[in-house]
Amino acid sequence: MKILLSDGSGLTARQVAGRLGESGHHVAVLSPDPRCLCRFTRHVRRVHRVPSYGADPLGWLEAALAVYRTGSFDVFFPTQEQVAALSHAAGRLEAEGIQTAVPPFEALRAVQDKVSAAATLRALGIPQPQTAFLGSAAALREWRSFPVYVKTPIGTATTGVRRIDSAAALGPAADELEATAAFARGGVIAQEPAQGPLVMAQSVFARGEMVAAHANLRVREGARGGASHKRSLDEPAAVVGQLESLGRSLRWHGGLSADAILTDAGPVVIDVNPRLVEPGNAWRSGVDLTGALLDVACGGAPDAQPPGRPGVATHQLLLAIIGAGADGRGRRGLMAELLSALAHTGPYRGSTEELTPVRRDPAAALPVLLATLAMLIRPALWRWFASGSVAGYALTPAGWDRLLTTDPP
Repeated sequence: MKILLSDGSGLTARQVAGRLGESGHHVAVLSPDPRCLCRFTRHVRRVHRVPSYGADPLGWLEAALAVYRTGSFDVFFPTQEQVAALSHAAGRLEAEGIQTAVPPFEALRAVQDKVSAAATLRALGIPQPQTAFLGSAAALREWRSFPVYVKTPIGTATTGVRRIDSAAALGPAADELEATAAFARGGVIAQEPAQGPLVMAQSVFARGEMVAAHANLRVREGARGGASHKRSLDEPAAVVGQLESLGRSLRWHGGLSADAILTDAGPVVIDVNPRLVEPGNAWRSGVDLTGALLDVACGGAPDAQPPGRPGVATHQLLLAIIGAGADGRGRRGLMAELLSALAHTGPYRGSTEELTPVRRDPAAALPVLLATLAMLIRPALWRWFASGSVAGYALTPAGWDRLLTTDPP
């Protein structure tokens, strides 16, 4: 089949492209950047230039649909935050015969922004850390429990979450949030930290029924909270059960993911993503999330897949390299990271590359080599590599406002 991915910049898009390409599909991607991550793989036939998504999702949608029509694609596969625009236009896509897998817009609204997601989890009785809604800068300035994570409604883990460690830091944070109209757009939430490892859970639903799911531990953190190393969870039932409750209650259709902290009392959800997230560890463990989402997009109702194998280790060397820069390990630390990966020692022993595997795909090595060379010349360039892909796909508050205030087509 000819499959068009909604994004070519992010980690999820790169993993999905590899899996679909290996399965024999013709894969193309959309991106405002012709040198996006998905450019560097034989599994992607073409990168189609489109406007940046974040601030103008409706303009992006028109450009994306034009590419889909002229390219005679069979499936429009959502791989990043563009799922919000596709969900908003779900009726139009169905009327035009465009095959995709997105949730009803009302369901997406229940979890797309962090304030709504916290309220939805609370209503369903799904555990989350101690969480409070703050509707004004004054309420934030009066907060007295530290540390605390302050989360804006719309924003990535990098741009929408602030850790505040003291009362002295409240004032500047409140001023910044007030200046960016965060309180005018629905307030923020303050969330106390939970103790335990971070678990990443991913699933695929077909009209409210879970057909595939997986959970893995973030064994090692890469740049800006990403997971450079993962291990499939030994006992995923509790986390997957929470995700199933959420998806079933919302009659979800498509990919649905969540991050949770595995506390002594059980998992508590700290973030919900209304899309598929990084399915590489799942695939290595025996769960084909990408294939399940493709089946759902094509109108199928696939049988539920069994759980994957526990203890399967995977890594993303690109994130580890950038993470070495973020940690301030300098040029020596950067080279140590690369040599450990090449020698399969330390955290790379028994682990498989999930983002840029080079077997039969030598172009996949280029992003890692380019990042390494650039950071050897100037270590501070890790910030550019860490933020560049996010800018291509992240929905902005203004973009979300446009979807909320525009009637669906």
